[in-house]
Parts: sequence; C-alpha cells; structure tokens
Amino acid sequence: MSFQQILDSLPIGGVFVAFGIFALTVIEVGYRYGYWWQERTHDEKEGPTGMIVGSLLALMAFLLAVAMGMASDRFDTRRGLVLAEANSIGTTYLRAGYLPEPASSEIRDLLREYVPLRIATDDLADVRVRITRSVELQEKLWSVAEELARATPESDVLALFIDSLNETIDLNETRVTAGIYARVPETIILLLFCGSMLTLGMVGYNAGLIQRRSPITTIVLIALLGAVITLVVDLDRPRDGFLKVSQQPLIDLQEQVGALPPANPPK
Repeated sequence: MSFQQILDSLPIGGVFVAFGIFALTVIEVGYRYGYWWQERTHDEKEGPTGMIVGSLLALMAFLLAVAMGMASDRFDTRRGLVLAEANSIGTTYLRAGYLPEPASSEIRDLLREYVPLRIATDDLADVRVRITRSVELQEKLWSVAEELARATPESDVLALFIDSLNETIDLNETRVTAGIYARVPETIILLLFCGSMLTLGMVGYNAGLIQRRSPITTIVLIALLGAVITLVVDLDRPRDGFLKVSQQPLIDLQEQVGALPPANPPK
C-alpha cells in the first residue's frame, strides 16, 4: 500500500491526530538524545545546531508554500470544471430544442438522466458507476447526433448543437482526470511528512543540548505545522474532507431541466 493510499484511508481529523502523535514522539526522542549527548560530552558546546534548526524551519515553510499552491490550484480547477460542465450541459440541452423530433425529445431525456450522474459523491465506488453510465449516455447522444448529421449535413443549427455536445463529452474526461488522478505528487506529500519529522526531531535535539525546552512552544509548533499539512491533504482530496467542491451549479441545472419522466406514466 502506497503512502497516498494510507492517507486516503484516514479521515481528515485522523491525519491531524496521527501527525500530532508522531510529532510529539519524534520531538521527545530528539530532546532526550540531545540531553543525553550533552551530559555525555560536558565540554562540547552547542555549535551551529540552532542555526541549522532555523534553516530547516525556513525550508519547511518554503516546501509547505509550494505544496499548498499545488493543492489549491487543483482544488480551484475542480471547482471551475463543475461550473463549466453545468454550463456546457445546459447549452446542449437548450440547443437540442432546435433539432427535429423525435431526436430533440430523445436528447433532452438523455440529458435529464445525465445531469444527476455528474453530481459528485463521497463514495468512490458510486463515482465509478456514475462515470460508466455517463459514458454510455454520451455514446447514445453522439449516435443521435451522427444520424442527424447524415440526414442534414449542411445544418448550421446542428453544427452548433454538435459543438456544445462535443464540449460536454470532453469536459467529462477532463473532470474525471482532475477529480481522480490529478493529485499532488505522492513524493511531495511524503517529503512534507518526513521533512516535518526531521525538523521537529532537530528542534527537540537542540532543546536537549541547551537542556531547556518550552512545552507551550512545542505544542503550538506541532499544532500549526500539523494544521497546514492537514489542509494540504484536505485540498488534495477530491471527494471527502472538510473542504469540498460545491456541486450547486449541477444541482441547479438538474432543477432547471427537470426530472426524467417515468417510462410508464400512471393513467
């Protein structure tokens, strides 16, 4: 199991708690080792350890800024794609009204079924089922468009419809890629956690060398560092977490186009 999969298996609160436990353990081990080393070598001075700790903290701040920027960009991309897809489907639905019957009604019924499938959920298995069904509906929509194109190849209205339908189909793949595969590289996340542990270990080691530490400062440092790293992980998660991409544009579109009528309406 990869490090990314281990993180994904934990709730966001669990990531913060796990980081805090590991961080407290590492900083305590570093302190005790530094204290033991100072007791063992009384004549040895602290040396440049304090300067090294400051440099490590600065390096971690830079790495956190880079990771935060990457995660934030991916979050904004997913949010923008939801709005873009809602607009594209809505345009396709409206332009379908210019097409001859029964193609117009058939396309609009397929789009009514298509819209709810595009509303993301937290269940990955359900998301994959929705993606599969979405592709099936896209093939049906494109099949209808092909038949119309063969019948009226010179139609400007049909060309506009096909253009919007093509955009809708393209946005499906773009959104799937952004929502499932476009994650912050696992190497960056692993480096964040390992770098944090190393830095906190050096903070504890330095405190042990000078045989003086501040529990409040330690707790604040761990809490802030853990909060930022947890935020990066949360932004990088496309489905669950505290920060979720709003599906409201697609929900509003679903209300606008209406529900798919039953196959056998009551008499």
